[in-house]
Amino acid sequence: MSQVTNSQNINSIMNNIDLGPTQSVQLMFAKLQLAQSEICKNQANEYMNEITQIQDKQKECAEMISRARELQNKAKADGGTTEMPADMVKYFNDNGLAIESTGDDNLHNKDEWDYNLKSLTNFQEQIGTKTQTLMVYLQDFIGQYNSYLQGANTAIKDSNQTLQSIIAR
Repeated sequence: MSQVTNSQNINSIMNNIDLGPTQSVQLMFAKLQLAQSEICKNQANEYMNEITQIQDKQKECAEMISRARELQNKAKADGGTTEMPADMVKYFNDNGLAIESTGDDNLHNKDEWDYNLKSLTNFQEQIGTKTQTLMVYLQDFIGQYNSYLQGANTAIKDSNQTLQSIIAR
């Protein structure tokens, strides 16, 4: 059997599956089941890649939260303000996050950092929710993959039993 990658077209997948010269209904069903399992595997791989990217985003967000807390603690200890670094401003803007804008500058006191931290933690929760949703989809495709593969194996086994009974006569 040949390996098919990055193809969602069932006809092209089926054309690449070789179960021998026979045209039995059981083997055709097995071939269809194998093609369906390949589609599920490809879709699961796409979800795994997307989950990996989102986990990188979660890590980056966690780092921003940690930095923001450090800046907040420094502002609290000094009783003044701390400046939001340019890369953090860019992170907020790139992800559509709200930045506390009193004074129309990047200086923030303890309470203003609370606002910024809430913006970051809400974003972190959104990312977490998306990850969980994708994990559910991934599990579904893995279940479908296993089911189709089991169906193919059963059809092949039944076909072999049929051939054995014909040979035994």
